[in-house]
Amino acid sequence: MQINTLCNRFFMKHFLCASLFLCASLPCEAQLGNIDSPGNTINTAKDDTNKVKALIELSKNYCTTEPSLAMKYAVDAKVLAEKLHYPWGIGYALKNIGLIYHNKGNYVDALQTWQQALGIFEANSIKVGVSNMLSNIGAIYYNKSDETKALDYDLRSLKIAEEIKDTLRIATALINIGAIYGNKKATYPTAIDYYRKALPFSKATGNLESVGICMMNIGEIFFKWDKSDSALAYMQFALKASEGTTNIPYALNSIGKVYQKQKEYPLAIHYHRLAFDSAQKLDSKLDMAQAVVELARTYQATHEYQLALTFYEKAQKLLLELGADASYDLKDTYDGMTASYSALSDYPNAFKYQQLLLAIKDSLYNIDVDKKLGTKLFTFEIDKKQSEINHQQDLITQQAFVRNGLIGGFTIVLLFAGIFFKQRNRIGKEKKRSDELLLNILPEEIAEELKLTGSASAKNYDNVTVMLTDFKAFTTVSELLTPQELVNELHACFSAFDAIIHKHNIEKIKTVGDAYLAICGLPVPNEKHAENIINAALEIRDFMLARRQKYGEKSFEVRIGINSGNVVAGIVGVKKFAYDIWGDTVNVAARMEQNSEGGKINISETTYQLVQNLYHFDYRGEIDAKNKGQLKMYYVTDKAS
Repeated sequence: MQINTLCNRFFMKHFLCASLFLCASLPCEAQLGNIDSPGNTINTAKDDTNKVKALIELSKNYCTTEPSLAMKYAVDAKVLAEKLHYPWGIGYALKNIGLIYHNKGNYVDALQTWQQALGIFEANSIKVGVSNMLSNIGAIYYNKSDETKALDYDLRSLKIAEEIKDTLRIATALINIGAIYGNKKATYPTAIDYYRKALPFSKATGNLESVGICMMNIGEIFFKWDKSDSALAYMQFALKASEGTTNIPYALNSIGKVYQKQKEYPLAIHYHRLAFDSAQKLDSKLDMAQAVVELARTYQATHEYQLALTFYEKAQKLLLELGADASYDLKDTYDGMTASYSALSDYPNAFKYQQLLLAIKDSLYNIDVDKKLGTKLFTFEIDKKQSEINHQQDLITQQAFVRNGLIGGFTIVLLFAGIFFKQRNRIGKEKKRSDELLLNILPEEIAEELKLTGSASAKNYDNVTVMLTDFKAFTTVSELLTPQELVNELHACFSAFDAIIHKHNIEKIKTVGDAYLAICGLPVPNEKHAENIINAALEIRDFMLARRQKYGEKSFEVRIGINSGNVVAGIVGVKKFAYDIWGDTVNVAARMEQNSEGGKINISETTYQLVQNLYHFDYRGEIDAKNKGQLKMYYVTDKAS
């Protein structure tokens, strides 16, 4: 098996395991009583909140063994909770319904259900539930390879979990964030950092499987990073923590792979055999097959080709029984068999397995293409096609009238003319609406490129300035407002921000919770990118100060961070796609915002050098930034006279 493939699958597997296993614990506000036998009491129990909790607990208990029964209990809990106007019960019933959908592989319904649960929890300030749902939604996006959204949800989950000091969900979020960063070599150090942060929280929960996941994932990263000694140390820790869990075969097999890489072949064979034996006891066919494949690869590495082929043939039999789930492992098996037969000069068999290898590669390629293509119809394209369909249907109707002689020629002419002009106006209006919707999401130049070519490539922009704003004590102020008041306040603030940045030729990138991200200098270069951003920041600061004076503690104080440099920008996603920016410039802007204060504009040394003669500043000293060293900071006070 190819190492990268195996590592990536491990990350995905354990990201979901951590997210869904750790979040399975249900916080109860009261004892539920004896509910071991559903038929005993649940049907005759009084319709109150305790019955809702009991139904939710029953749903959780049957979630994996009897999903249909679990769904019935969850739906019954939701119906009763709605009748009782009991938000906690509605939210957790929806959570269980989503979990059942997820276990069935129905990710669309799972996502929609969890988003409903998230809305209930947020509206009623049930923060444990909010953190829980953000984590679960992040797991779905990770499973669908949308790492940007997954990271957004997991960071939000972590922020809330830290606010309420929920050890379980802090551990979950940190593990999940580590899994995302562990998929790219450039972010391996960040991944390791998050996994290490997760370890004490995982230990505090008493969940050894979670500890094992952290250890193994760190070991996997070191292995891919060609740091075998470190990999081996963490994998041995993971093996110990995984005792009594279904992760034992994987841990043993991974240790064997490290020894195989170090050319310690007897030790590699020892651990792969242990992996097979433990997998056999668990009746885990996939783990058994993977152990056999690694045994074959080890013997192949020692040039014992006939013995290697014996194990490859055994692996092939197991993998064919598993079907599509084992396609990647089967590809590695055929690859090894082709090479082994070639080494033995058995070219007919080498050719046979090479053909099988090519066939399965084609199959895997088609699967990957299907995943990447997804649905490529954007809103404006759908609207345009629907208009064309409607137009054709109208023409068919008109032709039927002509053939049947139902109306006179003159009336037909008038009808055609009327419909023609109506359709032309309709298509024009719908095209205008589609264009307006597209421009709400993308910069004008990017939108035009998308419409002309059907795609928009990611680009690097060298001279830009990034602004990130956040509201100080957002959670504290939010608790003083009703849900509608909170939405109204955010809408008022962000609408004002939109108007201000538009005036200064700045592109809005996105809002995430109470954060607002904007940039100047892309997609069209702008020599005054830093000046424009700071002028807008001054206006935003003054607007928020005035609003604070008017509404007092029910309004927010804004923190602003600014940095200049280069970024990468492009479109991510298919459905509800987004235009986003990445790079150290964005990260430093975030550090500037985090180290700012309410009503202040904090800029980096890079931005200061571009505008030092245009404004008055207060030098703030330096902060230590990971991988960046010491960063100087300045507060912008006002324009220079």
